[in-house]
Amino acid sequence: MGAHGSSLDEVLAEDMHHWYNKLLKESPSGLITLFELKTMLQMQGMTEEANGYVDQVFVTFDMDGDGYIDFVEYIAAVSLLLKGEINQKLKWYFKLFDQDGNGKIDRDEMETIFKAIQDITRSYDIPPDDIVSLIYERIDVNNEGELTLEEFITGAKEHPDIMEMLTKMMDLTHRDLNKTLTLSIKNGMFELHT
Repeated sequence: MGAHGSSLDEVLAEDMHHWYNKLLKESPSGLITLFELKTMLQMQGMTEEANGYVDQVFVTFDMDGDGYIDFVEYIAAVSLLLKGEINQKLKWYFKLFDQDGNGKIDRDEMETIFKAIQDITRSYDIPPDDIVSLIYERIDVNNEGELTLEEFITGAKEHPDIMEMLTKMMDLTHRDLNKTLTLSIKNGMFELHT
């Protein structure tokens, strides 16, 4: 059992070393500012929605609110995106969508984020209002036009196509911004293709 733990520790140490080197390559100071994050994501000339989305991502990961993403915050963010449990990821997605922080996502908030993601990824297959309409049609069980955290998590888990779409569209860490992710709706279901 000790040998298994040691090899796991070695893998985790290698993983941390890789991400530490990546952070230092992207930001030699070891701290990422909002400007540097936007530069890494090639945000020059992006829309107001796209800039707002990246601002929201930055604020979410700047856990101590000091205006920087430090190594610990960076590792927490990467760990969440790469290895996080489904519930953790869905809570993070919810927090990004809930722009006013009222504990509910309304259609406009969700549409703003999808517009921003399309601007960042330069993929405009389906209008954001169509994406939002399908999501609300399928998971807004009370037909209130707002999603609570519980509705959002339950709905995403009950609809694998929504879960896959959210995961692939929201996670920009695995994305080659030069490759397009194609989203389509077929028979009331999301389909994704690269």
